[in-house]
Amino acid sequence: MKIDIVEHEPPYRVGVIVGSLSRESINRRLATALQRLAPPELEFFEIGYGDLPLYNRDLDSDYPQEALDFKAAVRSADALLFVTPEYNRSLPGPLKNAIDWGSRPWGQNAWSDKPTAVIGASAGQIGTAVGQQSLRSTLSFLNARQMTSPEAYIHFTSGLVEDSGEVTVPETEEFLRTFMVKFLEYTARVLTVIPQA
Repeated sequence: MKIDIVEHEPPYRVGVIVGSLSRESINRRLATALQRLAPPELEFFEIGYGDLPLYNRDLDSDYPQEALDFKAAVRSADALLFVTPEYNRSLPGPLKNAIDWGSRPWGQNAWSDKPTAVIGASAGQIGTAVGQQSLRSTLSFLNARQMTSPEAYIHFTSGLVEDSGEVTVPETEEFLRTFMVKFLEYTARVLTVIPQA
């Protein structure tokens, strides 16, 4: 079987997946900040998943259009940025549902070999950390290429990030800027070493 190899050079298209469906999500605000602070070699688009039905194996033989569109969006990205809270000490249910759709049917895993970064914010001090642990376990099984350092658990206090994505605390702003520079470097390394079909 012949595989067409795609050579990747900047700018890299980064699919942003926000772990909360809420329009008022602090993680959506954080995602906006990350895009503002990122190097120009990264270009962003959001991969939405709010319209996906609940995953059901019975639909593997006749995938719904919403799931086909979702998988096409994931595949079109050079890299993926997950920005997520935790729900009940795990990843949010709608996000897990989307990940399941992207991994099926068996042998058609859209997440495999994608350079991936995970970051998140929570009002409490440990929330996103445990949510990210659960997400990372799932992504590891699906062979996503995860950036493991720096880790990023943002304690989201009132006024930390404006609606526009402006970060009001200089130390946090610099940390997030560095995180995105590291993600660019990681993405370039993965795309150089692992051929993308």
